[in-house]
Amino acid sequence: MIKNKNLIYIVFIIIYLIFGTYLSITNGITSDESLEQLNWKENLSGIQNLLKYGNYDEFLKYQDKYHGIAFHYISQPIQLLTYKFISNLNEVSLSGAYLISKHSVVFILFFISGIFFYLLSYKLTNNKLFSLTSSSIYLLYPYLFGHAQFNLKDIPFLSLWLISTYFFLTTIEDIFNEKSIDYKKIIFISFLTSFLISIRILGVVIFIQYLISLVILFNIKKINLFDFIKTYYKKFLLFILFLSLLTYIMNPVLWLNPLELINSIKWSANYFNNICTLTLGDCMSSLSLPSSYYFIWLFFKLPILILLGITLLPFVEKNIFAKKVTSIYYGTLLFSSISIIFIFILLRINIYDEIRHVMFLLPMIFLVSLVNIFYFNKKFFYSLAPIVIIFFVLENASLKPYQYTWLNSFAKFTDIKKNFEIDYWGVSGMNLQKKVNEYVNKNSISKDICIYGDEFAKDYLITKGFTCFKRYQQLDSAKIRPVIAYKNLRNAKRSDPRDCRLIWDEIYRYTFYNKDISVGTLWWCY
Repeated sequence: MIKNKNLIYIVFIIIYLIFGTYLSITNGITSDESLEQLNWKENLSGIQNLLKYGNYDEFLKYQDKYHGIAFHYISQPIQLLTYKFISNLNEVSLSGAYLISKHSVVFILFFISGIFFYLLSYKLTNNKLFSLTSSSIYLLYPYLFGHAQFNLKDIPFLSLWLISTYFFLTTIEDIFNEKSIDYKKIIFISFLTSFLISIRILGVVIFIQYLISLVILFNIKKINLFDFIKTYYKKFLLFILFLSLLTYIMNPVLWLNPLELINSIKWSANYFNNICTLTLGDCMSSLSLPSSYYFIWLFFKLPILILLGITLLPFVEKNIFAKKVTSIYYGTLLFSSISIIFIFILLRINIYDEIRHVMFLLPMIFLVSLVNIFYFNKKFFYSLAPIVIIFFVLENASLKPYQYTWLNSFAKFTDIKKNFEIDYWGVSGMNLQKKVNEYVNKNSISKDICIYGDEFAKDYLITKGFTCFKRYQQLDSAKIRPVIAYKNLRNAKRSDPRDCRLIWDEIYRYTFYNKDISVGTLWWCY
């Protein structure tokens, strides 16, 4: 029976990986991708100038020089190998295909994070069935599954955070059990941590989590600080040495002045991007967020099962914390999630686009919540979990390719379109561009007609013979008509264009929700 269950899960994992990877390379181009590619090009140009001329003054003038580029160290070789295949598969320009080709790396990293989610689940419960079930919930959660198909900043960061968490906690467990710690493992944790920081400088926050783990260990084990330092100071110095060295190597902006790391942290904490995010009907500015912003979005983004698990904490914490090793894992995940959210609130960190900037906390919140339910009542967990898994499969199918916009069933009691930010990444662009081509062919319209849309309008349409592309914001000043225009991203919230007729409304619908949600519209403007 156990072997059969293992075989079923292995088949599920293989199908999941193949299907998810395919979706990731066929779901179009999203709004931040050209900027991320530009960050890579500017860093690469800076490196070349430094090697050739001994300086990179032009690079230091680049506004986003502090953006981490570590993800590109993995993605660029894959992009070079696959972009021509993806261009043919999607009938998209080579430049567009080059951007899309990194999506598979994003999804594979998320898939790997699922493995470490399983390992942490097992450490928390010592129960294989629970670990497999909870990992399935995590991997099928529509919000993360959707982001994993293209989000090349938040998903890699989330994945490395979870992987770093696992290896650091297993090291803490080794200390608790008074096992020797291999120097190779220390170096590996240094590498993971530096890679995390080099994806996004926000990674330095993980030191708060590391500190929490040590505090819990000291409290449980009754460790004397001076004895601890005496025993482990060599390994600690090794960790600091390799962490500093690897962080320096992976961030070109530090090469001439390592103190730029301080400027990078300041820049990240106060990143100026004056965007408002539609939040329960209120457009909240990233520069003056109320503390309620986090809790509103977590309430509507987290599955109801997870919200339920959080409420069970008072009923299970005594049982969980009675197990010393389990309490190290559980306490780290619980107190880190709470601490980081409140630190963000107190420091008034600028965030936007719902909770994507604290997305890395979601796996930890999931683990805490699901473990709470398991300890509260195992039968209750195993009764609810299959229902949630089936529901997530249905939701993923209904929302495709807009799974990343997912909101829980509480949101369905509201008018979702009027109360929440929807397709802020512009996933709708690909389908709208296909509709442009269909409409022009059907009505025998010249492909010299100008298309007003987002920055990627040309990538799908240039391969179809279209030649004129402009931004939607330029539509009001268009002197030559007729033209075709589509509005998506945040333009979708703007009023309808003047002297235009609606051609197509790009919509999707949730399971058990009878309202269509529009993410973009296509117009004939005369």
